Amino acid sequence: MPPRSKIPRPTVKRLSLYLRELESHIERDQQTISSKQLGTALGLTDAQVRKDLAYFGQFGHPGIGYRVQELTNKLRHILGTDHRWNAAVVGAGNIGRAVMPYARFARKGFDIVAIFDDNPSVIGTEIAGHKVRPMRDLPKLVRERDIKIGIVAVPASFAQQVTDELIRAGVLGILNFAPVRLDVHDAVSVASVDFSLSLEQLAFQISLGMTGPLEELSP
Repeated sequence: MPPRSKIPRPTVKRLSLYLRELESHIERDQQTISSKQLGTALGLTDAQVRKDLAYFGQFGHPGIGYRVQELTNKLRHILGTDHRWNAAVVGAGNIGRAVMPYARFARKGFDIVAIFDDNPSVIGTEIAGHKVRPMRDLPKLVRERDIKIGIVAVPASFAQQVTDELIRAGVLGILNFAPVRLDVHDAVSVASVDFSLSLEQLAFQISLGMTGPLEELSP
């Protein structure tokens, strides 16, 4: 297997899609799947599926295809979701409150074990069974609760400061919900969730089917 840094990002993203599809097959008690079936379910070619998986080894069986549970276990190991990860949310606003009780995180191996904020009006309140702690408690709890992932759910103007504090505290990865690019100097890994960007892309795709009316409305 090549170094993980050499594996194309689109391939890594597709691994998550493959895993989701395989998990749905497990729920339906389906034992095997071919590269063609897996690709068709996701709008990909069977050649693309085989190419993506080939970065990590040989998983197929002649005359069978892929054994669903076996490939699922392999992908969970590759993606690092075959063990538990402790995470902390910073920001007890709307996004933070929505993220805290999200059950799918736990099912995927991510346990949210703390939430932080610097707003006196929310410190001490409880969200999804966790008391909101002040930011000064962050370094101590990151160590005590072995927190590896920080979830940034603060306004854009505070996101970099929060990220810097998380890095200093020792987290290894950042999930960023703030609509801003974070500068981490390769100290940690970052994944960003930008709702407005996703909506803009969706609007663009929808507009492709509305060319006529859009042109009529143009000045």
